[in-house]
Amino acid sequence: MTQRKNMHELEAQLAQLSAGEGLALIADLFPGKVTFSTSLGQEDQVITQLIASGNIPVQIFSLDTGRLFPETLDLLARTEAKYKQNIKVYYPTTHSVEKLVSDIGINGFYDSVENRKSCCFVRKVEPLRRALAGNDIWITGLRAEQSANRSDMKCVEWDEANQIIKYNPLLNWSYDQMIAYIDEKNIPYNPLHDKGFISIGCAPCTRAIADGEDARAGRWWWEDSKKECGLHAK
Repeated sequence: MTQRKNMHELEAQLAQLSAGEGLALIADLFPGKVTFSTSLGQEDQVITQLIASGNIPVQIFSLDTGRLFPETLDLLARTEAKYKQNIKVYYPTTHSVEKLVSDIGINGFYDSVENRKSCCFVRKVEPLRRALAGNDIWITGLRAEQSANRSDMKCVEWDEANQIIKYNPLLNWSYDQMIAYIDEKNIPYNPLHDKGFISIGCAPCTRAIADGEDARAGRWWWEDSKKECGLHAK
């Protein structure tokens, strides 16, 4: 099966399967070419559990931006220990971070959307490109319910920026369905979720959300934007 050419066929196959079954099929169809990016959010923790419990041969990686919450890094260690999974961590390059801080200041991302996106590019987008290189399938924990910007996404998409097929196995899961699964399987999660931090990114750029706000409202809260960092730009 070639990249992109048979995406509709692949989507039709996956539509009939559960998330765990879909992950297994993807790993079988693209051996050694499937990778999963985890930010250690609740969705990603579900996928990690599905991969581990099914012994599915999928590479798992995470991005350490250098500005994550301590709770996130602690969860990374707990997750590796519980599921006996090696989660490869990618970091921004030293030169790029030093130049970014020299150009905009240590917290210059607060000053403009352009500055913030520059920070996201250095700390997330460029490391992601290195992590995805050589793979055919990129698994993500995106859910349609997370925000208006994600509501029209498909379970199988072509990511033009990274020239890779993206598979979103939890796309149609509800928040309540996800939480019920986490409770049922005793999946470790970030304690910040219990304090109103639904979507957790870098510490300076994340706050708890108020009742009635969507899950992404706590990300880059000072901006009037689509609340994306560039990893999943459409």
